[in-house]
Amino acid sequence: MEAHALSDDGVSRLGVALARRVEDVVSRLRELTSASAVHLDSQIEAHFEDAARTSTVAVAGWIGGDSPESARDAGWDATRIFGMLAAQRAASLNEITKRCLRWRDAVAEVIAEEALVLGCDDEVVNQAFEMLRRSFDVTLVRMCTAFETERHRLHAELIERQAELAFHATHDALTGLPNRTLIVDRIRQALGRARRQRTPVAVMFIDLDNFKNVNDMYGHGVGDHLLRAVVARLSGVVRGMDTLGRLGGDEFVIVAEGFSLIAGPELMAERMLNVLRIPFAIEELDTPLSVTASIGIAAGERRVAEEYLRDADIAMYRAKWMGRDVYALFDSEMGVAVQSRLLLEMDLRDALSENQFFLVYQPIFDLHTMQTTGVEALLRWHHPVRGLVLPDEFVPLLEETGLIAAVGRTVLEHACRQGVAWHAGGHRLDVAVNVSARQLDTDDFVAELRQLLAATGFPPEQLTLEITETALMRDPQASIRRLDAVKDLGVRVAIDDFGTGYSSLEYLRQFPVDTLKIDQSFIARMLRDTEGRALIHTLLELGAALHIETVAEGIESNAQLTELRDQHCTSGQGFFLGRPLDASEVEDFLATHPLKATGERPPVDVRGSRGARRRT
Repeated sequence: MEAHALSDDGVSRLGVALARRVEDVVSRLRELTSASAVHLDSQIEAHFEDAARTSTVAVAGWIGGDSPESARDAGWDATRIFGMLAAQRAASLNEITKRCLRWRDAVAEVIAEEALVLGCDDEVVNQAFEMLRRSFDVTLVRMCTAFETERHRLHAELIERQAELAFHATHDALTGLPNRTLIVDRIRQALGRARRQRTPVAVMFIDLDNFKNVNDMYGHGVGDHLLRAVVARLSGVVRGMDTLGRLGGDEFVIVAEGFSLIAGPELMAERMLNVLRIPFAIEELDTPLSVTASIGIAAGERRVAEEYLRDADIAMYRAKWMGRDVYALFDSEMGVAVQSRLLLEMDLRDALSENQFFLVYQPIFDLHTMQTTGVEALLRWHHPVRGLVLPDEFVPLLEETGLIAAVGRTVLEHACRQGVAWHAGGHRLDVAVNVSARQLDTDDFVAELRQLLAATGFPPEQLTLEITETALMRDPQASIRRLDAVKDLGVRVAIDDFGTGYSSLEYLRQFPVDTLKIDQSFIARMLRDTEGRALIHTLLELGAALHIETVAEGIESNAQLTELRDQHCTSGQGFFLGRPLDASEVEDFLATHPLKATGERPPVDVRGSRGARRRT
């Protein structure tokens, strides 16, 4: 009994001594490892050394008298590190096993050295070595268990990650909808089913109208919220068997087949348009946001999936040309039209650099005295092959491509220089120039205008910038700020095509406007019915009440002219009064049509004098 107690005491002293020499064990392990041919990353080596420290502390505690359970708990971190390194392939299982053997040998050396120092007999030393062996065996077993656990965990993570990657590769990040890759695959599957079962297939290409304006006015955060709200609306209409996907931006695709098309794809497209017409409540905005869409439909048989997308895209552009907020069903003639449009777009990019654009000038008359007051500069394009291309054909393309900003600067400069030439010849004409929404979108416009006036020497008070209602209302507050800056230069401002946009009376009172140009569609309707005549009367009364000049566009007959004069319209232009003229023809025209004296403005109302208008 006494000998056994002495043995236990000797073993405990060896455990305490080993605990004091943990770093010696790590140092010897490092030496043994350095002597081998395998060298790992320094961070991996540091993990091994941490595991060696933990294992040494654990076995020293057990030898020193701690319970086996406590020792196992203390050594668990080491075996977990070994298993993790093996499972993550930071080191091979063979190399980790070698490191464990080296650690065992290093611990055994230190125990032997301390046994000599303490004078322990063989029984005590053998008991300590047996405890080390058992601890080492447990470490190997638990390391394998940890390895398997870690390997299974990594495998599960890998499968989950692969699933995530596969989802992201085939789905849109913002909306979670199928992207182009998956859409094409779904069309191929639908096409295969249609051929086997003789069922219909249709692809619908949905593009939000003027979505860019939403991003420009309210920011991309609001735009993203709107896109998700659109998805929610469309998802409520699409059947479970069909696919709703997003190609990017504001472009969506629906792949419909079978039962969904019993009533025809047109009815399905109409349902889409109807749900999108309901204003969207966006959290960041005080008032609901209204949007519309243009939808192109490709139905019937196609050879491959990509042809459905191509034809639906072409039909969508036809819907936009038809006025937007409508759908169009693809037919073969559309392909020819789109190809022609693409060629026209490419030609436009050469037109500016090759000076194919030119200006004509339409006279503007004081309808009270019937004297010429100025001209409006109108853009024309002489295509080297097509000949004269009308503005309605190419100006929308200039807007879409962004070329309108560069063309607009050139037009403004040429018009001002031509005005200076007329002034030098004794004809002090006012000149009106159209300004696009793209030009007005940036504060740089005012600085460019200031530089242009200084460079050309054209009097700012004889320049009028014509801007459409729609352009002004893209960002009303920014428009007011920029127009105030334009007015500070002395330049006059006119709202072009007045009555066709959606500006409120309150905004009209705030805009620093000198002239309202009444759209020619109202002039054409004026004599056809009482409603048309009443509308013109209302617009003219509005101008008089706000002390703003009114200019009637598109006067085509003497009857229209007489009616406008009777209703006290300030000024007018149109083919009946004078067609657009080349710059040289303007001087000939002025020889027979007297120019109103410089500085005289047409009266707003012949029944009263025109006062300077102030914004409130």
